[in-house]
Amino acid sequence: MASPAAPDNSDHPATDAPVAPAAAPGPDKPSDTYVQSFARGLSVIRAFDAQHPAQTLSEIAQASGLTRAGARRILLTLVGLGYVRADGRLFRLTPKILDLGFAYLTSMPFWNLAEPIMEALSQEVRESCSISVLDGTEIVYVLRVPARKIMTINLSIGSRLPAYCSSMGRVLLAGLPLEELDRVLGASELRARTSRTVTDPAELKAIIAGIRTRGWAQNDQELEEGLVSLAAPIRNRAGQVIAAINISGQANRTSADDMASSFLPALLAASEKISNLISLRS
Repeated sequence: MASPAAPDNSDHPATDAPVAPAAAPGPDKPSDTYVQSFARGLSVIRAFDAQHPAQTLSEIAQASGLTRAGARRILLTLVGLGYVRADGRLFRLTPKILDLGFAYLTSMPFWNLAEPIMEALSQEVRESCSISVLDGTEIVYVLRVPARKIMTINLSIGSRLPAYCSSMGRVLLAGLPLEELDRVLGASELRARTSRTVTDPAELKAIIAGIRTRGWAQNDQELEEGLVSLAAPIRNRAGQVIAAINISGQANRTSADDMASSFLPALLAASEKISNLISLRS
């Protein structure tokens, strides 16, 4: 590992002129409880993504909205802790950063219960199977059993997709109180990802109300052309929707209607099995 003082010396100015102003605590971030240095550290970690796996100090400062001096202090702290590696002028995340995400997965006791059920479901229907949770306006994949590559998007644990136009997202939205549903849809960027994507808020609410009534969701190429999927809720002992499970496939092989008639019973059985196991463990 390179010495912490070595990387990108040209990016260490004597002055601390900001590249972009750091976000100040808002109404939901009280000044007496909001730890700004911790928030800045997270903004540096979030500056890395699939498109930017290795960056210079200046690039990280720009992406995180911090000064170069501030970003440098955080980066060198992360290097010292083993979460970031310095390669000359470039910084990269290390595999140790996965510990932060796995802390969430291991704190949720039902993931290890769900995985064998998902694998059995995927083998039975010969399609990909995933579980996600709702985070703001997006779903986050927490488990995935891929049967084959069916999307141009490379999905894995931690991947995010918009909730409003995905089958699992709509199942999760159907589990929200009506006021919270209005808030999430109001905060979502409702854009047409395909020619079939529903973007009208009133129509989306009607679709979600139907999902709430029947207990499952169908998606026919609204998220991506050629992609069809079914999703069902995973509930805790209190009956609250805490996650969603889906089956996804290709429209040129199985239409959305055929998928529902052929695979829905198996999907609902899997979601019920996982929900029952969660009830026993919680």
